[in-house]
Amino acid sequence: MAGILNLSRRDVLKSAGAAAGLVLGAHVAPRSLIPAAKAQATAIQPNLFVNIDSAGTVTITCSRVEMGQGVRTGIPMILADELEADWSRVKIWQAPGDETKYDPAGKDGQNTDGSRSTRHHLDVMRQLGASGRYVLEQAAAKKWGVDPGEVYAKDHRLYHTGSGKSFDFGDVIDVAAEIEVPADNAALKLKDKSQWKYIGNDMPIVDGYDMTTGGANYGADISIPGMKIAVIARSPVYRGKVKSFDASEALKVQGVEQVVEIPALADDKPAEFRALGGVAVVGTNTWSVMEGRRKLQIEWDAGPHAAHDSSTYDDALIASAQKGGVAIRQRGDVSAALDSAAKVVEADYFVPYFIHTPMEPPVAIVDANVRPVKVWAATQSPNETRQYVAEALGVEKTDVECNVTLLGGGFGRKSKPDFACEAAILSKMVGAPVRAQWTREDEIRHGYYHAACAQHMKAGLDEQGKITAWHQCGAWPSLLGLWNPVHKTGFGIEYGLGLIDMPYNNVPNIRIENGEADIMIRVGWYRSVNNIQHALAMNCFANELAAAAGRDPLEVLLELIGDAEVMDLAEDGVEEYWNYGDSVEDWPIMPNRLSNTLRVVADKAGYGKELPKGHGLGLAAHRSFHSYVAAAVHVVVRDDGSLHIPQVDMAVDCGRYVNPEGIRKQIEGAAIYGHSIARHGKITTTAGAVDQSNFHDYAVTRMSDAPMDVRVHIVEDFAHLKPCGVGEPGVPPYAPALLNAIYDATGKRIRKLPVTPEDLA
Repeated sequence: MAGILNLSRRDVLKSAGAAAGLVLGAHVAPRSLIPAAKAQATAIQPNLFVNIDSAGTVTITCSRVEMGQGVRTGIPMILADELEADWSRVKIWQAPGDETKYDPAGKDGQNTDGSRSTRHHLDVMRQLGASGRYVLEQAAAKKWGVDPGEVYAKDHRLYHTGSGKSFDFGDVIDVAAEIEVPADNAALKLKDKSQWKYIGNDMPIVDGYDMTTGGANYGADISIPGMKIAVIARSPVYRGKVKSFDASEALKVQGVEQVVEIPALADDKPAEFRALGGVAVVGTNTWSVMEGRRKLQIEWDAGPHAAHDSSTYDDALIASAQKGGVAIRQRGDVSAALDSAAKVVEADYFVPYFIHTPMEPPVAIVDANVRPVKVWAATQSPNETRQYVAEALGVEKTDVECNVTLLGGGFGRKSKPDFACEAAILSKMVGAPVRAQWTREDEIRHGYYHAACAQHMKAGLDEQGKITAWHQCGAWPSLLGLWNPVHKTGFGIEYGLGLIDMPYNNVPNIRIENGEADIMIRVGWYRSVNNIQHALAMNCFANELAAAAGRDPLEVLLELIGDAEVMDLAEDGVEEYWNYGDSVEDWPIMPNRLSNTLRVVADKAGYGKELPKGHGLGLAAHRSFHSYVAAAVHVVVRDDGSLHIPQVDMAVDCGRYVNPEGIRKQIEGAAIYGHSIARHGKITTTAGAVDQSNFHDYAVTRMSDAPMDVRVHIVEDFAHLKPCGVGEPGVPPYAPALLNAIYDATGKRIRKLPVTPEDLA
């Protein structure tokens, strides 16, 4: 529960960027602590702010990062609705990094990841809005000398029911600034759903005009006096080092001022999200430093990861998955069920490394020569940026200020602040502010890669074609390897990304395992993370089992999932699991919601109708980030191996939602992103170095091969439940639905990504 405080006369405003007027802040604390917190209000670091000035302008603080997903629209919509504000008189103020002030849920640290902004903000933003409305109504009643029960707020005005008199919000600010919010929130009256005018209705994103006309400020748009530009030559191999370099030709380029070496991390220092080192070319403009970098002569010590070759590494992952590993979920006796099965089916699935390719490559500006250290960064994680920049400079985190720009896409890459660390180190070395600019080649060759993964699947069928046993083992390099390089298996978060929480509730015998894998490259969060490979293996294997049993794929998938209201993993020996960082009580695993979305999408896509030769329709369904999404992909496979996607249907159950237009955009974008994964995404390595460099050899979906018609169906059946994620859950089911559609069209079974024309010809 959030305690709402009237901060209008508090010293905290001096550092909050709030204008004079009515200012409310949310302080998240256990219910029993709120009265005590109120008594010590001057010591409280409140979280979110809403400020109403004497002109009636409502300024709402957004503590999350905007990267095209619409968070600077959706979160303020909630508060404005409860406040009864006129949306045309609302402004958004972007919070800098400071989790002590701007983390209303008390557990996100201002990280914009995990598709959790709405689900963690809905309640507190409603409380803030209702608190503002309460204070304004109390102030109007005081000015009129009437009972507060006779006053109500509507459309940015306050009305007296008896006389018909009204005030604009700005007219009562002088009185409202002195009124305290009830400590226990008991007097606050949240609106009924029937009274909402913004929540649940389409709203264009507030930054849309600036984004489409060039007026938006992204990382590379920031310029400060005395700033230098830098690009960095990095080792082609992960954790490689500079042996020697010759900068003489680089220094001849007009505009190049310095060439300096960023020291490599010590061998015993884990990579985490730190700068790895390299040779930086520093100068007055981007072209000059890029040209200077091209003329550098560098001899590299490749180090121990020079042996990383994808052709052999991929085989090792497949062998590890086939060998088996530590059991993370068990139900019944899989071995006995397989021994007694009428038919046993086995298959191996593989997903390669992927790289994020946001439209805007990483960029950060740092002035390390002032206090506090000034950072401007296109980052998803401003407080981790402060943490790692502070470490790189040898200062305290509190001595680093991080200002967040708009992000031209993030997808998980910009939650790692290594690029800000590079800018900080260089700023200190050259004695001036520095913008460290990554290029597309830098991003593809030196980023954090979605982990390659092999999945070995084995299942038993009885005489009627029902699935009696499900055995699955996955092997992938874990993110934990960045902290502990000898770590060879996954961990709780990775297990909870669609593997251990697999909602196949009707299989009597289940065993899920995790095999070992070495980390040979930087791996990191990617849009929907490990859910990609888990959804692929599970949905495609279910389709294979249907074919082996001579049964309809939809029937088999629905039978696997079942219609139980709740699935309790404790019954399968799982005592504790991650659940996307939330309580199982508030966000349980609900198989009936997944089955429901699958039925919806099958109906909307016309599943079961006869299709022409070369056409196929494939289904897939997956739970991730608490949301339930099902996909139906219609494919046309031509004789030359090319394919065409005339229609995609996506059904999404995300519980309570705020901006349906935002949901449609996210799910449409997820289909395009999923198509890139399925058709093009593949990073390979040779002698430790990434082979790809730009869009000519690491393609993304273009207009010519994109799905023609993506139809999004928002499922309302569970809209009364808590909000769930939207930004990522649309990605995982796309690729398996496509592969299942290809099988339906051609009879060819594909078990790896990406799908190539050679696979289909």
